[in-house]
Amino acid sequence: MAASFAGLELLATAVVVLDRAFVVRYANPAAEDLLGTGARGLVGQPLPGLFDEGAELEAMLAEASAAHWDWRARQVHLARPGRPPQALSCVVARIDLPGFSLLVELRPIEERLRLEREARWLDRREAARELLRNLAHEIRNPLGGLRGSAQLLERELERPELREYTRVIISEADRLQALLDRLLVPQRTARLAPVNIHEVLERVRALVLAEFPGSVAIERDYDPSLPELTGDREQLLQAVLNLVRNAAQALVSEANARRGGTIVLRTRVARQATIFRRLYRLALELQVVDDGPGIPEEMRERVFTPLVSGREGGTGLGLSLVQTYVQNHGGTVEFASRPGRTVFTVLLPLA
Repeated sequence: MAASFAGLELLATAVVVLDRAFVVRYANPAAEDLLGTGARGLVGQPLPGLFDEGAELEAMLAEASAAHWDWRARQVHLARPGRPPQALSCVVARIDLPGFSLLVELRPIEERLRLEREARWLDRREAARELLRNLAHEIRNPLGGLRGSAQLLERELERPELREYTRVIISEADRLQALLDRLLVPQRTARLAPVNIHEVLERVRALVLAEFPGSVAIERDYDPSLPELTGDREQLLQAVLNLVRNAAQALVSEANARRGGTIVLRTRVARQATIFRRLYRLALELQVVDDGPGIPEEMRERVFTPLVSGREGGTGLGLSLVQTYVQNHGGTVEFASRPGRTVFTVLLPLA
């Protein structure tokens, strides 16, 4: 039977051939790799039964089988049991061979989706930076006048209880000034020098453990072969600290019933990594993994947007600063989240 589809053996694209009952009759080597199962384990199995979204896939195959043209889907999400969902480009074509009905072509498209997300985030970042820059400058001058007037008024007041009100005004003006400074600080150019990323991670680990004693565990999973990174140590420290602190706050939040949990700091070497459509021979992959409640669905498209926070009392600047600092180093930051597991992945070019 394999001889009938010998030409498909050389394809890098995953291809399976089905009979009229949607049972797999042939799978090329690329399909074996994609589905994580050898041809012997695939042949004779109904294709819909191999996926969690079996009913949807079966309806798609039935539509393709009944139509007079090929059925195409630009994107489908199929998850094998026990594995995370994978975004695939799917094409189903009818074939005219005895005993065979459909040819299914599957291609992972996570890379394309990642590039599209990067482009969207870049556009949003530039628009947000311009808005914040203009807003900060508009607020700064009247804020200084407000603080100065409160100081002058305080000198004229004789009753101590009245001075408490002016001190509140001065204190709140200082707080707003600090917030404006945080909005404008990311615009400075990174000060580049050799940085040992594991020293940065150890510093962050110590700070967060001191801030959340007894409620959060932080495990290390480092790759000791990683070379030094050329970067701005302070920006990288602040970026990682924001990620780990966010994870710790999620673990001790009401949504997690304040149970606490575990954070894993993981480093790896990524080879032949594409960042903003540029190929790098080596890159640093840094992951912050937590077993908390996950990011709410309605927040996922806006987690990097300035002044948007899913936490009561949050400023909404933490993840925005992370993205800015990482992009200052030519890198990207992404996340994947579900209840019980959230992973933020920072990719920074090395060579």
